[in-house]
Amino acid sequence: MSLEVIILAAGQGTRMKSQLPKVLHPLAGKPMVGHVLDTAAALKPAHMHLVVGHGSDQLRGYLAGRKDADAINIVEQTEQLGTGHAVDQAMPQVDPNSTVLVLYGDVPLTTLATLQQLVSLADAQRLGLLTVTLEDPTGYGRIVRDHDHQVVAIVEHKDASEAELAIAEINTGILALPAAWLKQWLPALSADNAQGEYYLTDIIAMAAAARHTIDAVQPGAEQEVQGVNNRLQLAALERWYQQQQAEHWMTEGVTLMDPARVDFRGDIHIGQDVTLDVNVILEGRVRIGDGVEIGANCVIRDSEIAPGTVIKSHSLLDGASVAEGCDVGPFARLRPGTELARGAKVGNFVETKKAKVGEGSKINHLSYVGDADLGREVNVGAGTITCNYDGVNKHKTEIDDGAFIGSNTSLVAPVRVGKGATTAAGSTITKAVADGALGVARGRQVSLAQWQRPKKQQ
Repeated sequence: MSLEVIILAAGQGTRMKSQLPKVLHPLAGKPMVGHVLDTAAALKPAHMHLVVGHGSDQLRGYLAGRKDADAINIVEQTEQLGTGHAVDQAMPQVDPNSTVLVLYGDVPLTTLATLQQLVSLADAQRLGLLTVTLEDPTGYGRIVRDHDHQVVAIVEHKDASEAELAIAEINTGILALPAAWLKQWLPALSADNAQGEYYLTDIIAMAAAARHTIDAVQPGAEQEVQGVNNRLQLAALERWYQQQQAEHWMTEGVTLMDPARVDFRGDIHIGQDVTLDVNVILEGRVRIGDGVEIGANCVIRDSEIAPGTVIKSHSLLDGASVAEGCDVGPFARLRPGTELARGAKVGNFVETKKAKVGEGSKINHLSYVGDADLGREVNVGAGTITCNYDGVNKHKTEIDDGAFIGSNTSLVAPVRVGKGATTAAGSTITKAVADGALGVARGRQVSLAQWQRPKKQQ
């Protein structure tokens, strides 16, 4: 049977105390519902249905920015009447011959392996149920089994007897079953319970009454099925996720100076013998080659760093491409469009933007280089800026191979400094400097021998 996934994301999440819908709160830099959608997509279902309600406009805005937006069917739940009611809203668009997997937008870390195992249990005669055993099951629906240890029902905490409250195995809400069963059983659900809602979990008793097999499977860690209701729970889940990432990368040959003080927030790939110092944050799509060293308090976002490069402390790389053997920082900022060739150096308190820095070229300190192409072995002195913006348009600066830019030079774009040319310190260069020439553009110094220094008046 084909697979269809229904993701429930209509709840308000009042305990988050936020104007942002609960499922859009980020974990590891991605909205919780984004984690669920990405894992569901990896199952390659025929269709994905997202049930929205509270904050639906914001959810639609997020979905519109996803590459797979066209593959997600949005279902509106105008009244939040429980999980059974939510699933029922999507059923008219579900193939009755498919298997349905039900997920939750606020349960972000269920692994692909766990879901694959769960889906494999479901067929024309079986229902797959994801459960977990907790030391403290307070507040969760309990899994009720018969004398043969077969699942026969799920009882919500508020409706449970004393004997049922002693059960430690709880329902996660995640299940997989034939769509035909859902179409038969959902209309029969009742809201005659403590919450006055239509519980999806009541179909377990219906399946047992129909003598269908209910197979339960448990995740590798309870955090995989932990839902988020408030910011404390979100923070705890974030720390667990980061711990898992840190352990993974250390087993892959990465040195973390303090595994508790590195954050991984995106699509990350790291080579061997890489060292990450404390408080490093990797965000978005990041590729780090073998032997790279990244100092303390650096943020690397949507960037590629080739082998052997050193990123010194307090540097920010955002949308940058750094080749082999480069030296960056400390306190450097490489903005989007920056490309450093092999052996280039960008030093302390240097900012670059849409800058191509050639092989072996250096911008050592206290400079801004934007919308610029630098050739090989260029030296940019301290305090240099490319004046690339005239208030309306951006213009390019070109500095050819071997040029030497004196300290405190202002290069007013569009302008070109030729091969092997030099600009004198303190110059404001507004015209091209020919190959091998010296460009000087500054006022003549005057010395007044009889000048009297001002004295403080009494």
